[in-house]
Amino acid sequence: MKQLWAPWRMSYISGQDKGGADGCIFCLPESVDADRERLVLFRGRYAYVIMNKYPYSNGHLMIAPFQHTADLASLGNGEALDMHRLTILARDVLSDCFAPQGFNVGMNWGGVAGAGVRDHLHQHIVPRWQGDTNFMPVFGDVRVIPQHLEETYELLTAGFGKLAGQYSPPEG
Repeated sequence: MKQLWAPWRMSYISGQDKGGADGCIFCLPESVDADRERLVLFRGRYAYVIMNKYPYSNGHLMIAPFQHTADLASLGNGEALDMHRLTILARDVLSDCFAPQGFNVGMNWGGVAGAGVRDHLHQHIVPRWQGDTNFMPVFGDVRVIPQHLEETYELLTAGFGKLAGQYSPPEG
């Protein structure tokens, strides 16, 4: 039997990966100094795009509001619109960089719905390709990601730089 090594996941499994202020991985400081380390790709007016550190597939991104909230109804119109516009921008960047054939987009609210972080609303956008699933998740409880996170970050940062002009921040 072959082994797949994923040592970067240990901090997540052990609960050591707590992230930003008060342990919320989605609460960002105003300073952009740690954006690369935190895998932040693009900051909008009310929300931002970040890579999933533990992706389901290559290019798995998340869009989160700057406001710390678990309730979609608590978002103002500008925040909700910004999350929508950033989802479209993320889709366009992923299409340009990786040419996926489809996307899964959605939110998991509550632990029973699969939310790993329940206290800060976030939306996933996962690029998909024909035949991208295989036996590994079923039999080995393992996902195979074909590219290192840092390499993916570089490609996507360039992609967001290239397409950033498409972003139109909500009024506010």
